[in-house]
Amino acid sequence: MQRRQLLQLGIASLGAAALPTQLWAASPDTPRLLVVFLRGAYDAANLLVPTSSSFYYESRPNIAIAKSAALPLDADWGLAPALADSIHPLWLKQQAAFVPFAGTNDTSRSHFETQDHIELGQPDDVSAGSRDFRSGFMNRLASVIGAGEPASSRLEAMAFTDQVPLILRGKLPVANQALRDLGKPAINAAQAQVIAGMYANTRLAGTVSGGFEVRDEVTREMAGEMEAASRGAIAAKGFALEARRVARLMRERVTLGFIDVGGWDTHVAEGGATGQLATKLGELGKGLALFADEMGPQWKNTVVVVVSEFGRTFRENGNRGTDHGHGSAYWVLGGGVKGGRIAGEQVEVKAATLFQNRDYPVLNEYRALFGGLARRMYGLSDAQLTTVFPGASARDIGLV
Repeated sequence: MQRRQLLQLGIASLGAAALPTQLWAASPDTPRLLVVFLRGAYDAANLLVPTSSSFYYESRPNIAIAKSAALPLDADWGLAPALADSIHPLWLKQQAAFVPFAGTNDTSRSHFETQDHIELGQPDDVSAGSRDFRSGFMNRLASVIGAGEPASSRLEAMAFTDQVPLILRGKLPVANQALRDLGKPAINAAQAQVIAGMYANTRLAGTVSGGFEVRDEVTREMAGEMEAASRGAIAAKGFALEARRVARLMRERVTLGFIDVGGWDTHVAEGGATGQLATKLGELGKGLALFADEMGPQWKNTVVVVVSEFGRTFRENGNRGTDHGHGSAYWVLGGGVKGGRIAGEQVEVKAATLFQNRDYPVLNEYRALFGGLARRMYGLSDAQLTTVFPGASARDIGLV
């Protein structure tokens, strides 16, 4: 293999893990934040069911979840029955809350544009053509909470994805680790040795070799857990398997994590209490419950926020599915979460309150929500929050 090819391959494989970082020591009481991004825009109305709304049942004659099937949360809302054994028990323990009518003010209804908008966390009045795609809001958050702290060999921020996503790109180098192909690293040990040799006696020698060590350690740990899980003790596929491994890392060394889960674009045959969406929600719920269990005592210091780029149309379409919408519902889970409630600003679910006569409105803007969480979790000042979310005002709705 050519020298240039090896260099390029090595750097791509290491991601940011091989670069100098400003990582802070993670004490046992350090807050843990995991953001789970449901790519494809999940149907929030068939997750958090507006059971008191007759308009909901009129609008969804084929895919509505019957009030008798929904798990009661309060007088107005129920939970999809697919989450009966996973998220509902957390709700009963007051470790789960939901924020309906949540999202971004972006009205493009474009998966890619709205995902970018949310991940970057930049002002609404910044046009798509002038956004800084080198600065995601979780990277800015990592930089702010790590400022002035001593360096540490522990990883602070990590993306459990094939590549570092926009949300974690920025001035602070961040590691990433793909979860689906752990047994096949991009380069083998011999190639890694050659690349390390190329940097010998240079200022990058230590960081390059250290980066390979971090990659190898994480890969060994996670691959071993994957093999153990294959015996059938826990779900051996999808998010449920990934969640156990992510929890092990976040319990010990990662304090700021991101993972995305795809497949939520349900234009056709969405289903109701059972079917396509219910199956996916069930798998996601099991994974989140396994994550909570695996975190052990650290669960009390952990907050999980589940988001999606936007919601779906409130009315079902002719294919018994739903189309691209606007407002969504966010999930907030954790041992220290003030759960067992529906949080944030709300409105009666009826035709007159729909956005553009088709979607949930956005009453709880995502940057304000994350800003309020960050203030509570990390004690950030107004100036620090402005760095993370320029142009936004943090809104504390008492989630933690």
